[in-house]
Amino acid sequence: MKLKLDNVNKQLGGARILRDINLEIAAGEFVVFVGPSGCGKSTLLRLIAGLDSICAGDLLIDGRRVNDLEPRERGVGMVFQSYALYPHMSVYDNISFGLKLAKTEKSSLRERVLKTAQILQLDKLLQRKPKELSGGQRQRVAMGRAMAREPDILLFDEPLSNLDASLRVQMRNEIARLHDRLRSTMIYVTHDQVEAMTLADKIVVLNGGHIEQVGSPRELYERPASRFVAGFLGSPRMNFLPARLQAPGETSLVDATVLGMTTLPFDSSNLAADASLSLGVRPEHLSLKAAPGAAGVVVTGVEYLGSETYVHLDTGQDEPLICRCEVNAGWQTGDRVELQLDTDKIHLFDADGTALKRHPHAIESVADDLSLRSIRARAL
Repeated sequence: MKLKLDNVNKQLGGARILRDINLEIAAGEFVVFVGPSGCGKSTLLRLIAGLDSICAGDLLIDGRRVNDLEPRERGVGMVFQSYALYPHMSVYDNISFGLKLAKTEKSSLRERVLKTAQILQLDKLLQRKPKELSGGQRQRVAMGRAMAREPDILLFDEPLSNLDASLRVQMRNEIARLHDRLRSTMIYVTHDQVEAMTLADKIVVLNGGHIEQVGSPRELYERPASRFVAGFLGSPRMNFLPARLQAPGETSLVDATVLGMTTLPFDSSNLAADASLSLGVRPEHLSLKAAPGAAGVVVTGVEYLGSETYVHLDTGQDEPLICRCEVNAGWQTGDRVELQLDTDKIHLFDADGTALKRHPHAIESVADDLSLRSIRARAL
């Protein structure tokens, strides 16, 4: 089923938790809500489930306004962060509990439980109690309890946060396969960007109770609409360098810390000269070469991770600049290096954190002049 949030607001006491949320989710989509703690993502999920009330705006499921419907009347199932299993009940009884409350006919109840258990590979564990199960198996039982009701929309509230790292990877793959089989609408809340990037058809980034950006994982990673989104998605996070706009126009002459004066294919026509900017570049879009003499910037740390190496550089800012390099790059603490940038991968943000748009007619001419050329760093 499709879902629409139309100007939804939520207030608790004097605090406004969610502000003017407008969002459409297509039938069968896997949508992930991400954002820092306290941004409102779990509250938004609870509003959809009917566990909290909407203060203003409308929630529509397949065009039907459901603001005043009880949770059981909305056709949604929810998997919570805590497994919330009944310890004295078997797996079978835990999965069937919601169906019994709904007074489902016995033969239909058994058929649904067995079908759900087979999908989740729990059919051989139906007589076990929760204490006899692993963490991943318990989470599957919690999922099964929601699925057995055959909801039109499945909601997940950080379901993997209590699992260890290897089990999270396994369960993430199982949830992805589950969506492929069921093709039901799924909405998933997480603070883990890896879960968001690997599971989602569409990511909704929330910040301070409002939506920063909605799009596919690739769109948000490659074309972030704000500095917040750019910094939130990516590990390590995007590097940011302070800059000043020297000459606004269809292309921008920018004076950036460490990089010096650089022409970039961003339209800054609506900004004034000397405006504050942030230049963003991801660690994988930086490369290094040895600097002559005392030129360049200093390597302050090298992190070996087996398949890659992260090189930390002192730019005079509070945070180091991080470059992702090949394992055999050979850089050592104390080396002086120059930076090479792929200007097609650079991002530019204004003082409010809004991304400047690339000027479509300026990209080729600027790229011909600058792309992948070495930008000599100032000596620090």
